Amino acid sequence: MSCSWGTELWDQFDNLEKHTQWGIEFLERYTKFVKERSEIELSYAKQIRNLSKKYQLKKNSKEEEEFKYTTCRAFLMTLNELSDYAGQHEVIAENLSTQIIAELTRYTQELKAERKSHFHDGRRAQQHIENSWKQLESSKRRFERDCKEADRAQHYFDKMDADINVTKADVEKRCSLKAKQQAQMRHQIAEDSKNEYLTYLQKFNKDQHEHYYTLIPHIFQRIQEMEERRVGRVRESMRVYTEVERKVLPIVSKCLDGMTKAAESIEPKMDSKQVVESYKSGFEPPGDVEFEDYSVSMKRAVSESSFLNARGESRRRSRSKLWPLLKRNKLMSLLASPRQPPPPPPTSPSPDGLPNGPQSPQQPKEPLSQRLNDFMGTKHKMHCLRSLKRGLSLKLGTGQEDYSHLPPEQRRKKLQAKLNDINKDIQKEMDQRDALTKMKDVYIKNPHLGDPDSIDPRLEEITQSLEKLQLEAHKFEGWLTEVERKLLEKGSESQRRQSSHFDSQGNTPLTNNYGQNRESPDGSYTEDPSTETTMQFKSRSTEFDDEFDDEEPLPTIGTCKALYPFEGQNEGTISMAEGEMLYVIEEDKGDGWTRVRKNEDEEGYVPTSYIKLFLDTNAKARWMWLCMV
Repeated sequence: MSCSWGTELWDQFDNLEKHTQWGIEFLERYTKFVKERSEIELSYAKQIRNLSKKYQLKKNSKEEEEFKYTTCRAFLMTLNELSDYAGQHEVIAENLSTQIIAELTRYTQELKAERKSHFHDGRRAQQHIENSWKQLESSKRRFERDCKEADRAQHYFDKMDADINVTKADVEKRCSLKAKQQAQMRHQIAEDSKNEYLTYLQKFNKDQHEHYYTLIPHIFQRIQEMEERRVGRVRESMRVYTEVERKVLPIVSKCLDGMTKAAESIEPKMDSKQVVESYKSGFEPPGDVEFEDYSVSMKRAVSESSFLNARGESRRRSRSKLWPLLKRNKLMSLLASPRQPPPPPPTSPSPDGLPNGPQSPQQPKEPLSQRLNDFMGTKHKMHCLRSLKRGLSLKLGTGQEDYSHLPPEQRRKKLQAKLNDINKDIQKEMDQRDALTKMKDVYIKNPHLGDPDSIDPRLEEITQSLEKLQLEAHKFEGWLTEVERKLLEKGSESQRRQSSHFDSQGNTPLTNNYGQNRESPDGSYTEDPSTETTMQFKSRSTEFDDEFDDEEPLPTIGTCKALYPFEGQNEGTISMAEGEMLYVIEEDKGDGWTRVRKNEDEEGYVPTSYIKLFLDTNAKARWMWLCMV
């Protein structure tokens, strides 16, 4: 379908000018649309990338241990794929900017210049034809005027020539001659104007034909071609607009496939096994409870005091000796206040306007080990506090290098992981040593490349580092071998005990000697295989348990009122609301904490600066006397 603006729109110069201006404005509007789409893609990619980075695994973080589960690893794979997905949107934005926005911006400037040139030529052609028409009109009016003047001169001559009343012959003769000359001159002028009019008429017709059949069609044809190129460029830009996104679809599809693969890689059974690997202690389950015969005491006459003693003894012995089931928080709260310093009180005053409580004296804070030693000196029969201090050192972060504070199975894993890390460091150092040795050989063969002696200090340093790493690896290998040997012995002994237990045909043994290697309330354990040591540890742990669990609650030495709210989130602390009344059972010892009781069984520490104390002098004296006893 072909058409020509030059022939079909020869009289629509103004409308074509408006249409081409609209075309340029449309091109600019489409360019602005693509630019805004590019900005949206960039913003979306930035938000997606920031989201992926926000949930990425941080180095040396607590979450690093969680990524041993398949769910966490799948989530990490999803985050990586999401980062690549964001990168594809950045590619879309970049391609839109370079292939469409930049090109259309440059083309718009060229289009404006070309349009200006075409319409300048069109206006010049119109100006030329208008000037030709003005000349034609001017010659036509001049010819008309000259013809009228010649006609008047001829009429006057004819009048003078026909007048018979003139008396003077010479006057008549002169006037007639003058009128005749004037008429002839006017006729000549009219003839010249006629010739000039004919000339301009021919010229205008020629210019007009050339204008409407040559110049205007040519100019309009160029404007038509310009407009068609503009439309074609818009079509190409729209095609590129879709192709830019279509090109990244395979990569986006791969990212989505990677996310699907990550989801399919989650293994519930493997995660369950990993939980066992992470928390398995290697201890054996507790054995049967021993039978204790109380019928002997029934045959004796029981006095009131002996009955009470037997009642207290039976209550102590009836307690289960299952160490893993005992509560640790109570024991910890009895020995030490929270390790971290108390938080400062809020800057804003309390609503009830109460002043802050009395500040504790600035005394040097006693170390926890000193408190334990004092406690051991005042309480008799506390031999098992050695294991308690061992467990407390674990809680305070002072574990042994050989991980002996951990259960056997966890200790084996830690030692194996540490040994693997050391072996990796050894391999890395060996690779560096080999590379430096090769470099030294090259320097020896080609001295102009470098000094061979300059590598010796670094080689010596690597050699010393290798020796230290090898010694450390040997040390950890020894510990690992020892742990594996003990675990193997325990496994064979457990099988032997189980077989002997089933061979007894349901008879309950009167002794329980295989409850060894149990975790105590403080997190420590024993690995002594001897029965005597195990029973001794049991008796000591029982006495220690009795001292704390059967002990009466500490007496109150006063009351206190909470000036500020406090959330006891740390171990050993207790939460309180503003204005709440609490019982004070232990005064601040200089560490900024006061021990209080909320109800019969809820005790803990609160910051001294958060409360107002109301101490009872007599009750405090009784409490100090009880502590001394």
